[in-house]
Amino acid sequence: MRPVAAITKRFATVAGVRTHYWHAGSGPMLFLFHGQLPGSCVATEWGENVQRFANAGFEVVAPDLAGFGRSDSPADHAIPTRIAHARAFIDHIGPGRYSVWGSSMGTYLGCAIALEDPRLAKLVIMPSTILPPPLPEGAVSAVPQRESVAEIVRKHPPSIETARRVLERVMSNHAHITDELVKLFFENWQRSEEAERARAAIGRAPPIHQQLHRLKNEALLLWGADESLVERSLLLQRVIPNAELHVLKQAAHWPQVDQPERTFTLVHDFLSH
Repeated sequence: MRPVAAITKRFATVAGVRTHYWHAGSGPMLFLFHGQLPGSCVATEWGENVQRFANAGFEVVAPDLAGFGRSDSPADHAIPTRIAHARAFIDHIGPGRYSVWGSSMGTYLGCAIALEDPRLAKLVIMPSTILPPPLPEGAVSAVPQRESVAEIVRKHPPSIETARRVLERVMSNHAHITDELVKLFFENWQRSEEAERARAAIGRAPPIHQQLHRLKNEALLLWGADESLVERSLLLQRVIPNAELHVLKQAAHWPQVDQPERTFTLVHDFLSH
């Protein structure tokens, strides 16, 4: 039985941004990149996954990306700047070969880096509204469409109630929406409120699905069956040459929080072989 890995929480100045990150374990290196919900950060999106994968024999490195959590905001929130910061963070840690597990916008960052960095071995890709190709015109999803997170955030200021509403939108397993998670999400939303407005002013990231056929990486697509437009995961699998897709019941935008045990099994097996 492996010993319990210690998690250290550190700061490093990367690309001019004071960056907070969690670091644990030893073994094959795995970077965890969170998404861009207003309360996103290592603590809210990855939490126990850092400990679990470190204990399983991986060196896990999970940053609060620029403008999120306890990291400072960059002078420029443009998408190329955010990709450059994530790439500079990887270079700061200095791995040889490594893998990236991305959540939402973190998946977009991981794929953008994989297109340019031959050191990146494997990709774990979770639900993203930006990365997959769009559904054909006129197609209707089997999953009923609900109010988007962007609409909720635009209509309501940060509060405990709104934080819970956002989490209920991105998760299906509401038993995992604890008071502690809601409070943590709300506090990080408050901390990054100015950065959130700056990101919203820039708008959506440009599509890169037309470039994904160039990926040479093995990729695991892990989708929630209750995610809006879940059918787009099939379109994404088609454009990534070496991709396998798993769709989990009782999971939506955050499968790693909705279904942590099943997610651990799938991701661990994929990264270990």
